[in-house]
Amino acid sequence: MNQILDNPFPYSNTNKRYHTFSYATKEMYHHKVAKIPLNAGFTCPNRDGTKSVGGCRFCSSNGSGDTILSAQSTLETQFTDNLKRAQQKWPDCLGIPYFQSFSNTYAPLELLKKIYTPFYQRDDIVAIAIATRTDCFTEEQAKWFSKQEKTTWLEFGLQSIHDETAKAMNFAHSAQDAKKAIELCHRYHLKSCLHIINGLPNETEKMMLETAKFVADLHPDAIKIHMLHLLDNSVLGQEWKQQPFDLLTLEQYVSITCDQLEILPPEMIIERVTGDGLASDLLAPLWTQKKTIVANEIDKELLRRNSWQGKYYVANK
Repeated sequence: MNQILDNPFPYSNTNKRYHTFSYATKEMYHHKVAKIPLNAGFTCPNRDGTKSVGGCRFCSSNGSGDTILSAQSTLETQFTDNLKRAQQKWPDCLGIPYFQSFSNTYAPLELLKKIYTPFYQRDDIVAIAIATRTDCFTEEQAKWFSKQEKTTWLEFGLQSIHDETAKAMNFAHSAQDAKKAIELCHRYHLKSCLHIINGLPNETEKMMLETAKFVADLHPDAIKIHMLHLLDNSVLGQEWKQQPFDLLTLEQYVSITCDQLEILPPEMIIERVTGDGLASDLLAPLWTQKKTIVANEIDKELLRRNSWQGKYYVANK
């Protein structure tokens, strides 16, 4: 029988049993949409000494902006160059400027206005996405973003809710910070996305599921699920080179991610089920370089289980 016709998941028109970014944005904008990564020159309070130094131990020296083309050029040039790259894959796609590198609300509001207003005024974009820390987002900022005509997405790195992991990885933020940030987004009708990482050192499957359950209860609009990448230009990567520790296998990652999908709200957008570090810097696990294979294995596991996103979701009352 046709898998697509038999798919029990409502937020899909393919064999996918979770709510993909592609499906969600086509429903919203009736067009293929791609996020266009940008580097606006921000830093991070976890690097400059405001809260800590060195940053999160897994983070690259480029603050997650390793793949941005023309990263030192003007934002307009970056947007043009990176949109052209996306359109090589999807010729007619629209672009969402994605301010990705470091903490993109870590500045006075007047500076944020100067950076973001030109993009809000463009007619050729449908929304703006801003990556930042949960402890770098204020009510004053939320109010201003909420007054803009285009949709604003705020993306926050939660990674894990567990205090022992936060301390070991030098997050310098807490699960409570995430709760406050998402509540601000809800209050001001801003779109929100939380990032989590599977496979952080010493975390059990139970701990990773607890993080997913926390996200389900907070109910942001979207989530990104990542595997821990060990990068050569990160503190944790250098430590692993000196004294390797166990990482999740592909099979373990697929199983845990499917367990997490099952307890997330079905309407929550799953922006990623995996990611990859820059190949030249990636130390391990090398299987993360094959994103299509990872996604396909998740599809096959959900089908094998006769399961889907939200199958076991229970709303927090």
